[in-house]
Amino acid sequence: MARMGLRILEATIGLRSADERLLPRLPEPIAVPSLRTDFRVVEEIPFVPGLDAEIVLRPDAGRALTYSLTSRRVVFHGPLARAERQASDVRFGLWGNQGFLYRFTLRLLEECHGIFSLHAVGLYDESRHTLFVVAGGAGSGKTVYLLGGLARGLALFSTETVHFRRTRKGLTWFKGSLVDNIRLGTLVCDFPDFLPSGSAAGVVRDLWQKKIALDLSSRQTPADVLDSPHVVLVFPHIEEGRPGFVRTPLSDPRIAAKAVFDNAAQKIAETFVLWDRLPIAGLDSAGLAAARWKAALELVRHASLIGISAVLSNPKECWGDLLDE
Repeated sequence: MARMGLRILEATIGLRSADERLLPRLPEPIAVPSLRTDFRVVEEIPFVPGLDAEIVLRPDAGRALTYSLTSRRVVFHGPLARAERQASDVRFGLWGNQGFLYRFTLRLLEECHGIFSLHAVGLYDESRHTLFVVAGGAGSGKTVYLLGGLARGLALFSTETVHFRRTRKGLTWFKGSLVDNIRLGTLVCDFPDFLPSGSAAGVVRDLWQKKIALDLSSRQTPADVLDSPHVVLVFPHIEEGRPGFVRTPLSDPRIAAKAVFDNAAQKIAETFVLWDRLPIAGLDSAGLAAARWKAALELVRHASLIGISAVLSNPKECWGDLLDE
């Protein structure tokens, strides 16, 4: 079988396939389905004993699609090449940015390395050693905070996934993705200074349906790891046309911890459909959930967390007084 190894942050994964064409091709191009919109680097490494986990592909055109999963090994059987080729949305394939490897990696980071991942934008103010973490699902408003923060002089720490680990010395934060999938409407209407030349040509009618992968790596922080920065955590809800800026502090640590837990658990725990054909049950477990809840409680009670709020605003006023935190 063809073999390759991958490293994503600290997670290491071995891939084996009876058909070499099914293995991912690295480095990935900058594109909407790419794992580069989830993680800073997906690195090829030697396939050696002792990797965290293994994904095995056993293509067989004559049998139904199936998979078997333990905490450290997953095996896919069936017409895998045809499933990849015929999928309506390649993001939900084996290697897409909403697919199996993405979610399995988040699980391995927790299970093997004690690294928890927030679905969030990360922006850093070096002068104050302050990390702004804006956490939310699709459509919550993370992108307007991302572009608005960069326009205000903050440095990029992540466009999509921010990782942290608890240590005896405090909280360590790890840089995430540097490419973001952004609707053309957001760029054209709210942040034209970030619009790549020619991006809107011929697609004016599709501004709010079409996304482009925007490489923002030129604006990243020099450091890939931040040790014990001050942290401002924001859960946004952005609505076009809504007047004003309303910030509600999450002063009850139980409510704040639940918001953190729900965000960190979503991509690991939810059931999703691979290739439009194969339902994949959530990758969570009781043990992982318990450890994640403990981490969420420790995060919201940690001395380095200087603010945690829910924000209701419009795109232009979304930062409000947060930079005065």
